[in-house]
Amino acid sequence: MEHLKIKSLGPINEADIHFGDLTLFVGPQASGKSILLQMIKLVMDRYNIPAVLKQNNYEWGKKNENFLDLFFGESMSGIWTPETKVVIDAKTYGLASFLSKQGVREVSKTEKLFYIPAQRVVTMSQGWPRAFGTFDIGDPFVLKQFSESIRMMLEKETLNGDSDHSAVFPKPNRIKEPLRKILDESIFHGAKVESDNTSLKRRFLLEIGKSKLPFMTWSAGQKEFMPLLLSLYYLMPASKVKLKNDIKTVIIEEPEMGLHPKAIQALMVVFLELIARGYKLIISTHSPVLLELLWALNYIKKYHGTPVDLFDLFSLDKNTSMAATFKTVINEKTFATYFFEQNSEGVTIRNISSLDAGSDEKAVANWGGLTDFASKAGDIVSKLVANEDEGTKK
Repeated sequence: MEHLKIKSLGPINEADIHFGDLTLFVGPQASGKSILLQMIKLVMDRYNIPAVLKQNNYEWGKKNENFLDLFFGESMSGIWTPETKVVIDAKTYGLASFLSKQGVREVSKTEKLFYIPAQRVVTMSQGWPRAFGTFDIGDPFVLKQFSESIRMMLEKETLNGDSDHSAVFPKPNRIKEPLRKILDESIFHGAKVESDNTSLKRRFLLEIGKSKLPFMTWSAGQKEFMPLLLSLYYLMPASKVKLKNDIKTVIIEEPEMGLHPKAIQALMVVFLELIARGYKLIISTHSPVLLELLWALNYIKKYHGTPVDLFDLFSLDKNTSMAATFKTVINEKTFATYFFEQNSEGVTIRNISSLDAGSDEKAVANWGGLTDFASKAGDIVSKLVANEDEGTKK
C-alpha cells in the first residue's frame, strides 16, 4: 500500500495520503484516526475478515449496515454513506468489495495487516489474552482479532513450556538483546515476567525479588505494555525471521498509553527494528516524542548522518547488533506525518511531514498542535523574564 485517498468517511471529509515506511497520524480525539486505520485494515484484509467472522458464528445476511457494525463496532455503520469513496493504490473499494461471495468463501486467506488497537489492555483477562468469542458482539473486530492472535500464539508456541512457571520476559530467543535491555530498564526495572501454568487458568506473574505479583497489581505502564510485548513476539518470532507470514503492514494505535517518556523512547527503537525488518508501520499518537524521532530522522537523512547519531540519540552502546538496523533505517526508509485537522465542516487530513518548526503554516510549525502548549508556556515565561529584567534596569 503506497497511496490512499478518502472522501466522506465518518468525520473525515477528505484525505490524500502517501505512506512512508513509518507513517504517523496525529490529531485530537474523535477526529477519525481510528476509523481511517480500521478502514485500511478492512480493505487490506477484505477476504480474511468475513471468513473470521463466519468461523466465529457471526451472520449479517446481505445487510451492509450489519457487516459494518460487526467490523467497526455497534452503531458505527453510519460512517459509510453514498458519498463515501475509498481508493488505495488507484483501485476503488465499495461495500461490495467486502460483502462479495468470494470474500466470504475464501477461508484460507491469511491476514496481511496486523492491527494493535488502543484498547489492547482490555484484552488481558486477569493477565491472559481473551478468546475471540468472549467479546461482546458490539466490540470492534480489530480488538477481537488482536486478542485472538496473541492468545493463539501463546497456545501454539513454546513460550509457555512444560514447567509450572515459564519465562516470558526477558527471554533470550525473543527480541534482540539491546532491545530487551532498554525495555527492561524503562518498563520492568529488573523484574521478570513469567507464565503461571499451575492452575486451570493460565496467567502472567511479575517476579520482583521473592514476590510474584498477579497482573492486576502491576503498574499501569506494565499492564499497558504487556499486550505490546506479546505483539512484538508475534511479529518477530525469531531473530532470523524478518516478516510474520503474509503480514506486511502493522498499525499501532497510541503506543504511548500509560508509558513514561523513557519507555516511549525505548519503543521507538523497537519501531525502527520493525521497519528495518520490512514491515510498513502506521502509528496514531498524541505524543510529541514520536514526532521528535521523525523530526530528528529527517535531519539525519538530510545531512548524511550515520548510525552513530542514532546510537547517541537513544544512548545505546555502539557495539551492538542495532548498527545494521540503524544503517537500513537511515539509508533506505522513508517517513511521513499527517495531521487530522478539525474545522466546522469536518476533518481534513494534511501532510505535515517536514515538521518544520519555522514553517508559516501553523499546523506544520506546531506539529499538529502537539507543541502548542509548550510554545505558549515558553512565550509566557520569556515575556515575564523580559519584564523582570526591564524592571530591574529601571
